[in-house]
Amino acid sequence: MLDPTLLTTLAIVAREGSFERAARLLHVTPSAVSQRIRLLEDRAGAVLVVRGQPCIPTELGARLCRHAHTVALLEDELRRDLPWVSDAQPHLARTTVRIAINADSLATWFIAALQAFSAEDDTLVDVAVDDQDHTGDWLRRGHVLGAVTSLAQPIQGCRSRKLGGLRYLATASPAYVQRWFAQGVTPAALAQAPSLVFDRNDRLQDRWVRRAVRKQVPLFAHRLPSTQAFVDACLGGIGWGMNPWHMVHEHLRSGRLVELLPGQHLDVPLYWQCANLPLPALERLGRCVQQAAGAELVR
Repeated sequence: MLDPTLLTTLAIVAREGSFERAARLLHVTPSAVSQRIRLLEDRAGAVLVVRGQPCIPTELGARLCRHAHTVALLEDELRRDLPWVSDAQPHLARTTVRIAINADSLATWFIAALQAFSAEDDTLVDVAVDDQDHTGDWLRRGHVLGAVTSLAQPIQGCRSRKLGGLRYLATASPAYVQRWFAQGVTPAALAQAPSLVFDRNDRLQDRWVRRAVRKQVPLFAHRLPSTQAFVDACLGGIGWGMNPWHMVHEHLRSGRLVELLPGQHLDVPLYWQCANLPLPALERLGRCVQQAAGAELVR
């Protein structure tokens, strides 16, 4: 049986990314934190933390972190029902649920879910951001307990619930369209016009092009890993990009942005997947996620 104190230390190091910050939260010295991690690694027979800036848990370390967070959530729920139960680890009085979500959901509808959750629950939420096609990997590897993902098929040990579709529009400034698409949105024009991508995993522009012109076109692209920067770059005439309807509908109404092909939108289906564990806080968060998504996403 692994020592809960050691597991707690590992989880805090992974969350904070630093032995020094973990030491401050635990009210011990960085040397004590290092000794605890080494002791846990000796007992596990494997490296659990890759030392660096920041410190990153290994695959096994991430699994143990998830176990530590799960136990903390269960104990927190017990304290709700039995207030007289003593808290042996007061620094964990505020437990944490770690989830993964795509940046565009975080920038549009998810804050409403977090607002509803925080109104009824003191549990903290630690959000990791990745493309919706890859957030499921965080759940599969045990790095998180829940994820907003484009993956419909339940991951092993998880359950999946459909949230709805996040609608994207191919948008650009009128001046940009006049410069690059004066003769229409053709494969030849698309091959020359600078586009925008969020990161190397972003394939939304490619998907829209294949649907719009019925062929694959290699695109030049600026890489901007920010939802708001995408909108600002479109407004500034830097490139064209796939923006969530929530972020651009006012700009479209005012004429500051236009659609490359009006009515040619792309809906990305999203799902809430979470670990199939008896964690009431995770259930409450999932309920808030579904309610917020139901109010904002397309069906």
